[in-house]
Amino acid sequence: MNRRNKVTPVPLSPVYRAETLRKLAREEIDVLVVGGGVTGAGVALDAASRGLSVALVEARDFAAGTSSRSSKLIHGGLRYLENLDFKLVREALKERSLLLQTLAPHLVRPVKFLVPLKHRVWERGYIGAGVTLYDTLGGARALPRHRHLSKRGAGKVAPGLADDALIGAIQYYDAQVDDARHTMTIARTAAEQGASVLTRARVTSLIRDGERVVGAKVVDRESGAEIEVRAKTVVAATGVWSDDMAEAAGIPAPFTVRASKGIHLVVPREKIDLDTGLILRTEKSVLFVIPWGRHWIVGTTDTEWDLDREHPAASQADVDYVLDHLNAVLRTPITADDIEGVYAGLRPLLAAKATSTTKLSREHAVAHPVPGLVIVAGGKYTTYRVMAADAVDVAVEDLGRPAPSSWTERLPIVGATGYHEMWGARHSLAQRAGLPIGRIEHLLQRYGTAVEDILESISERPELGEAIPGTAEYLKAEVVYAVSHEGALHLEDVLTRRTRISIEERDRGVTAAPVVAELMAPLLGWDSHKQEREVTNYLARVEAERSAQAQPDDEAANASRLAAPALLPS
Repeated sequence: MNRRNKVTPVPLSPVYRAETLRKLAREEIDVLVVGGGVTGAGVALDAASRGLSVALVEARDFAAGTSSRSSKLIHGGLRYLENLDFKLVREALKERSLLLQTLAPHLVRPVKFLVPLKHRVWERGYIGAGVTLYDTLGGARALPRHRHLSKRGAGKVAPGLADDALIGAIQYYDAQVDDARHTMTIARTAAEQGASVLTRARVTSLIRDGERVVGAKVVDRESGAEIEVRAKTVVAATGVWSDDMAEAAGIPAPFTVRASKGIHLVVPREKIDLDTGLILRTEKSVLFVIPWGRHWIVGTTDTEWDLDREHPAASQADVDYVLDHLNAVLRTPITADDIEGVYAGLRPLLAAKATSTTKLSREHAVAHPVPGLVIVAGGKYTTYRVMAADAVDVAVEDLGRPAPSSWTERLPIVGATGYHEMWGARHSLAQRAGLPIGRIEHLLQRYGTAVEDILESISERPELGEAIPGTAEYLKAEVVYAVSHEGALHLEDVLTRRTRISIEERDRGVTAAPVVAELMAPLLGWDSHKQEREVTNYLARVEAERSAQAQPDDEAANASRLAAPALLPS
């Protein structure tokens, strides 16, 4: 079979998961990918689309770590131009263009930003020259060009800015993405291409045959059962856990990855009177104010983190830092009471140390420290596909046979093919489905052409067309689909990543939780005790996060966050 023509949908259902566990226990594969973030999902897709046999295992859920907690931007890195990193910016802008136009147009969309100017003459020329270059480097013409604004012109698009916040401005375009949905959909596309993808499956050790790594021992965290997965090569795409994979192999880390914490606040759209996103310089980096539906996402911070990596916690100091910098330019300040959601994530940043087996770029590295093991780390969300291709190119060296070159730049992810045509016909689609046009647009921008599956389920069970209590934006059908097609196994998976209820609603999903659990229960075989425990665990997580955000520093916030119970086997 020519995998390039294989388009059979693969629902990541509970049945699929059980079959995948049995399959991986008995078959040797070419490539075992460890890590279900955007890079790991990208590696699985790249390898599978080249015709290799592939499995992906993730200890928690798709995008459970860094890849669901980003600034949700697809960007070229405008600030890198100051360091004359033209190649890096050109590469990222090319990826931005591919995502907007071909790979994920249903999940990636344009967003405009305002850069306030504080100094006359030199700043407009300096920043304007940089943005002009940003507009003209590889693939950048997928978006409108920047424009210069006077103070009066800036006031029309940003009336919420204080009088002394700017003397003029420059407006330019970048793009944004629902990072968690995008990562999960890449994994689904890998499954379409023949990969076996498995969440809640933790690698406990690597299997060695002499010097060579030949697979891994994997524990199914749902049942507690352990299997051995045999593979010709293992690719570790584990982000801030990269050093752990080297330790599991019993070798020195080929490079050092340090964790940097970034937090974001989610506030109501009406609280900041802007018709554009905003980018502000801080003493450390930049602060973004990003439109996000009926909200703004405001962030981020950049602080060293050496505490719990699974559950990084935002402290009161983090929240105050973001509020202080935001309020310095606003006409009407934001208060802590205005905040609807807070989330924290860890960036895997490369340290300078790297062995001779490591291919090191400006932002990411691929190491081949021993036969059968490849480690990829660093980078940024926008260039995940380039990182994945680089990692698979190295992994192929262990296979003993040639493999085709990467072609993922021409491979749309699930829901992308035909999206533009369906968007153009959205009014007739709304009429046929009997749903408001706004609802159809929201669904299209989450599922693309896969929206047909959602609408079919509503046709069969009209009650699934109702909104989930506690949120006006998400339908009950989306919960069912998350379990039947998108691999959701726990309440947290749905409320935090398949939807974004946990950061978008002021109660962080407390009202929605019991209803969502009730919808999930029959699909996952939960009894009443299990259903109740899922809700209890989720509410405890919300309380722990709120408590952490009231703590003065990282140590106290970390202790408060860890008070929530971890998910346990069913």
